Amino acid sequence: MDVRDDTPQALTPGNTVTDTSSPHVYRRLRFITVIATFGGLLFGYDTGVISGALPFMSLSPEKGGLGLTPLTEGIVASSLVLGAAFGALYGGRLADRHGRRRPILGLAVLFFVGALGTALAPGREVMVLFRVLLGLAVGGASATVPVFIAELAPAEHRGRLVTQNELMIVTGQLVAYTSNAVIARTVGEGGVWRWMLALATIPAVLLWIGMLFVPESPRWLASRGRFDDAARTLRLIRDAGAVDAEFDEIKRRVTADADQPRAGWRDLGTPWVRRIVTVGLGLAVLSQLTGVNSIMYFAPTILLDTGLGTQAALTATIANGVVAVIAVSTGMWLLGRYGRRPMLLTGQVGVTISLVLIALCFLLLPESSVRSYLVLASMLTFLLFMQSCIATVFWLMLSEIFPLRLRGFAMGVAVFGTWMANFVVTLAFPPLIDAVGGTTFLIFAAINVATFVFYLRAIPETRGRSMEAIESHFRRQFAN
Repeated sequence: MDVRDDTPQALTPGNTVTDTSSPHVYRRLRFITVIATFGGLLFGYDTGVISGALPFMSLSPEKGGLGLTPLTEGIVASSLVLGAAFGALYGGRLADRHGRRRPILGLAVLFFVGALGTALAPGREVMVLFRVLLGLAVGGASATVPVFIAELAPAEHRGRLVTQNELMIVTGQLVAYTSNAVIARTVGEGGVWRWMLALATIPAVLLWIGMLFVPESPRWLASRGRFDDAARTLRLIRDAGAVDAEFDEIKRRVTADADQPRAGWRDLGTPWVRRIVTVGLGLAVLSQLTGVNSIMYFAPTILLDTGLGTQAALTATIANGVVAVIAVSTGMWLLGRYGRRPMLLTGQVGVTISLVLIALCFLLLPESSVRSYLVLASMLTFLLFMQSCIATVFWLMLSEIFPLRLRGFAMGVAVFGTWMANFVVTLAFPPLIDAVGGTTFLIFAAINVATFVFYLRAIPETRGRSMEAIESHFRRQFAN
């Protein structure tokens, strides 16, 4: 299903928008993007660091740990994810009400307090409490940062700039894996996990400082009737010749919605809104049911189950982070050449095959170093397809498909679904793999087959269109 409408667009053959941004303007946009995506870096670090911290937190209190069992490991890991679900839901509402910039400043404070609290936690209960608080920040950032960047970016650069957030997420995970291995090697076992968790306070401070110098979204400003401020911001991030046409398009859309009440759950009664929110929610939930976070959060645990030692498992996990960064960088390049749909479908095929290979390694091979490294190789193949073809497209499409008037609300609902699915996977994975072993990955593979069918039937192509043109399409396409 292609997005087509009669809105004038500067299109070249191949359905791509002509690049009209000067190098100076593009550099300014890149700077703003780097600052905003420190939220993505924190997202990645705080979700990735737990994989290396859990083995040490599972030690007895006498050895500096928290005495975690497989069940409480799942609770500690998933508590952040549960917090993130509600952080996304309410973060989206705050973004609609207070703009994109101010909530991100508040999230930076939450990141700092949450990271410090988990590092100093005296027991499991306090750890879970601060992990939930940290999750509120992670979820709020996941709902707000992609929308903020998408609204600042011109159509021709939206794919690359929005997926910069995904690159920062996996970079944060790589930093977490690397620092985990280094800290584990240089610090004694007692309390080593505290240093791992405390490191996240540094990018939180950098995010807060950087956001003081970033402008508000011109689209949000226009939605609040602040047209002069919106035009002023556009002049900062667009070439002079491109400002008037984009401003007029934004103003037409805002004016058309001027008599509408504040966005909320009642909007789901409108058929076209309900349909696009359903599509976005499906995309959000199914992207997590790929099983990606069973690998990102529990990679050392999986490798330990294959027979690898603790330090070797932590070191090998760095490869996951390296491949994820390379894959997202590749995905950013591919987005400039191919549509969203073919990348998404290709990714689903790749992750399904990879999961079957992981399962076969567990089920058919005896415990050995050969099995350990074959599992690692299959995990890396999974991440290559997941991060290059699914993760980049998933966050990008969520940031661009929802209408302006309820973009924060709808993004919050979709990302709430993301984190709730993530929560279920994170909570269930440790006991599940403990009970059925490699069969767990066959369960994920079956889910991914069904996901491929859903994507084939429901996901639209949005490449090369302005956000206002995408909205116009869905209004017509799903009007009844």
